[in-house]
Amino acid sequence: MDNTAVSSGKRVLLANPRGFCAGVDRAIEIVEQALVKHKAPIYVKHEVVHNKFVVQDFESRGVKFIEDIQSVPVGSTIVYSAHGVSQQVRRDAEERGLIIYDATCPLVSKVHAEVVRNRNRGREVVMIGHMGHPEVEGTMGQVREGIYLVESVDDVVKLSVKDPSNLAFVTQTTLSVDDAAAISNKLRELFPKIREPEKDDICYATQNRQDAVKKLADLADVILVVGSSNSSNSNRLKEVGEKCGKKGFLIDSSSELREEWLQGVRTVGLTAGASAPESLVREVLKALESFGFCEVESLDGIEENVVFHIPKALSRSVG
Repeated sequence: MDNTAVSSGKRVLLANPRGFCAGVDRAIEIVEQALVKHKAPIYVKHEVVHNKFVVQDFESRGVKFIEDIQSVPVGSTIVYSAHGVSQQVRRDAEERGLIIYDATCPLVSKVHAEVVRNRNRGREVVMIGHMGHPEVEGTMGQVREGIYLVESVDDVVKLSVKDPSNLAFVTQTTLSVDDAAAISNKLRELFPKIREPEKDDICYATQNRQDAVKKLADLADVILVVGSSNSSNSNRLKEVGEKCGKKGFLIDSSSELREEWLQGVRTVGLTAGASAPESLVREVLKALESFGFCEVESLDGIEENVVFHIPKALSRSVG
């Protein structure tokens, strides 16, 4: 059986880029260095990034992930997750005298600044995003009023604003590029004077990973995405593959891989969401090898050299 598998010609194509982005790297390093400097327990508002294994590893070392700032003991250390937080959360943390480290992705902070700047100039703001996602809650929580959420083209059609001639829009950073484009095009159609971001809000890593999946879809029979179910960008990768006509499966780890998904498959496309560690990809590769997928080819893709530095107060604690 093994000899047949080796000579079967079954192969795995690895997407590039995949896995951790600069914002995730930074957020994880901030929590790591906060642990070094302040010792456990430290607290993190929401999951620092949406990956089950990253979260479980930190929990095993004394990190406590919370939703309610009021549950954090006065004077403790708190880290804001990569998704960002509302102004109310910031006020609550300061009132409790917490030691605060902000791991908000700088690209999310850019969207926060856009919302505040537009409201200060009297514009109402439309946010394209998914209701309930922590990034959306944090972004909409930058202002007290005058911001609307739309999740679909239908939402745009139903949207009622005070002054259609004085609007701006922003976008959640981890959306499907194609879906966001459809919604923003509808906003421009219905609100011709709407002001758009000077630079696309969808982050470079989201764009690059979705483009890489489109390339995978041209070559693979099925697409596997390593990522957690609550990861927006991972879910979007699966959807992109499906919209290209290929079956897609989102898995947290190799233990979730199912043999029936691979029946009749010659080429598997494999990628990982921006919050998924490369170690999980390697484990999936080993599991695929046991199903006869012994040839592995890494596709060409955009090389990412973006680095976001951690706060100086923490970088001084290194070493």
